[in-house]
Amino acid sequence: MTASNPKEFSMNDGRFSDGGVKVLVPCGALGAGVRPDEVEAGLAAGAHAIALDAGSTDSGPAYLGTGKSKYSRAAVKRDLSILMEARDRAGIPLLVGSCGTSGCDEAVDWTLEIVQEVAGELGLRPRIAVLYSEQDKATLKAKNAAGQVRALPPLGPLDDTTVEACSHIVALLGPEPYISALQGGAEIVLGGRTTDTAVLAAVPLMLGAAAGPAWHGAKVAECGGQCTVNPMNPGVLLSVDAEGFDIAPLSPDNRCEPRTVAAHMLYENSDPFHLVEPGGVLDVTRSDYQALDARTVRVTGSRWERKPYTMKLEGAAGGPFQTIMIVGIEDRAVMADLDGFMARMDEALRDRVRRTMGEAAGDYDISLRAYGWNAVSGQARPPGAPAPLEVGLLFVATAATQALATQIAKVCNPYFFHFPVRRDIELPSYAFPFSPAEIERGQVFEFKLNHVVQTADPFELVRIRWVGAGVQDKEVRDGQAA
Repeated sequence: MTASNPKEFSMNDGRFSDGGVKVLVPCGALGAGVRPDEVEAGLAAGAHAIALDAGSTDSGPAYLGTGKSKYSRAAVKRDLSILMEARDRAGIPLLVGSCGTSGCDEAVDWTLEIVQEVAGELGLRPRIAVLYSEQDKATLKAKNAAGQVRALPPLGPLDDTTVEACSHIVALLGPEPYISALQGGAEIVLGGRTTDTAVLAAVPLMLGAAAGPAWHGAKVAECGGQCTVNPMNPGVLLSVDAEGFDIAPLSPDNRCEPRTVAAHMLYENSDPFHLVEPGGVLDVTRSDYQALDARTVRVTGSRWERKPYTMKLEGAAGGPFQTIMIVGIEDRAVMADLDGFMARMDEALRDRVRRTMGEAAGDYDISLRAYGWNAVSGQARPPGAPAPLEVGLLFVATAATQALATQIAKVCNPYFFHFPVRRDIELPSYAFPFSPAEIERGQVFEFKLNHVVQTADPFELVRIRWVGAGVQDKEVRDGQAA
């Protein structure tokens, strides 16, 4: 850290004597809502750093495909205003991973712009390190040709066509670039796509905490209050030392329990005992979870096994466009034969598109999804399943352009809203909530990459840019401090 920092990090600061290296995790994702009272509680407890995640693939590929954030600019700015003011007052670093949801360069720069705006409004001059993890396609092709890229299930080997199809490709950072930035004097570190755990483990690892507890504690704390009995209170304090870690909520009316802490190894992880990260595997097979008091859990026995360094690749590409329509149906006759009704409607809709648009429709698709029946699973209901009181029927037209998708929806509109259960009855009118009924959903995006790439070191695929407070805005590629 800079010499003016009142909490300048030192390897001989007695950090283990007062409960270890303390990381304030204010919420599970930047923009989800930071609570000022919880941040104050973390500072009062002696936090050495504020660290949190800002990204995910949970909400699908559109955010990586477009480079746009899931959370609004106003929400992200609010959280950053609270955290940057607290960081400056306490003299501790702020680390944000996977900026702008996807962590691509565009999303990171969007976050940096907000940070600079907040700094100006608060009169702050932080030294900022920006870590970029978006990948050059030529570099990945060369890596792939050299046999340094392998697929993760269920995908197969990578080819150049798939790489070229992606609008953005990112490699998930480990903790090393964050550590390098902090050692170079960064007060705020904004990271591209990063493993959720790496951004939280960075400071404990830098200060000499044991690797097993650092990685395990970071895994538990990655989603903030998700490891507590009341996840609606978002903040937690992680304390890592040479033997284990403690985890406690920042809200006085919340608590961690051994069950809630141990269960988080199951979150977004197929193996409850092992977690693969850049450069190694966390093994919690022998971990012991004990309640220290009514709110705090102590975990020991976590181990870290070093492995060759790899970084997970994520890539997304844009595809066709969609227009949707929605109706609600309570008709008892329809409910009595819902599967048959939908099959007949589907056939009628496709026939109407063929007759009305012909080849002009291009390569299109129509999908009917009955919410309240089987829209989530997509599986046929077992024979004799009782009919629901009502269903929400979703129509989805997918086509090469938005105009074509909307034209198909308009062609299908009369049948979708008035399709009879039998041809010999008067036409019904089903309940439609919106007018106009056609809702243009935009472009559909798809994840194309689920692979890992071998690297010579943790910095090979990382670019670091230095901004603000006495440094010329510049970029370096090898992780060296500015």
